[in-house]
Amino acid sequence: MNKVFLGGTCAGTTWRDTLVNCIQVDYFNPVVDDWTEECQSIEEAQKSINCNVHLYVITAEMIGVFSIAEAVNSSLEKGKITIFHVIPDGFSKSQIKSLEATCNLISRNGGISYIDNELMRTARVINFCFK
Repeated sequence: MNKVFLGGTCAGTTWRDTLVNCIQVDYFNPVVDDWTEECQSIEEAQKSINCNVHLYVITAEMIGVFSIAEAVNSSLEKGKITIFHVIPDGFSKSQIKSLEATCNLISRNGGISYIDNELMRTARVINFCFK
């Protein structure tokens, strides 16, 4: 069960490609071309059984808000490490304020959360979690 779940913004972003080249652990990437109920079942099994670190990278390309709800939910799960990383570029000042409140909530729940542009910071945190 040493695997990281790569949740967060999809919408054609490339942060996952960048990150997987910098982490030294197994991962599950939920992004598929055609999202089906079977894909959802596979993702849920990966998150609950195989992945002990749940990462959610949130970018301004985000279309929906479900990843934020998933991150809050993950931060409440015993035995899971939740990392919530907001990349602030492109968000308005009021959106950042709301995302800061979400970061604080996740941190109070025991997760790791921050807002910055340093994706390599997240790679270091993930690698540290698996030492």
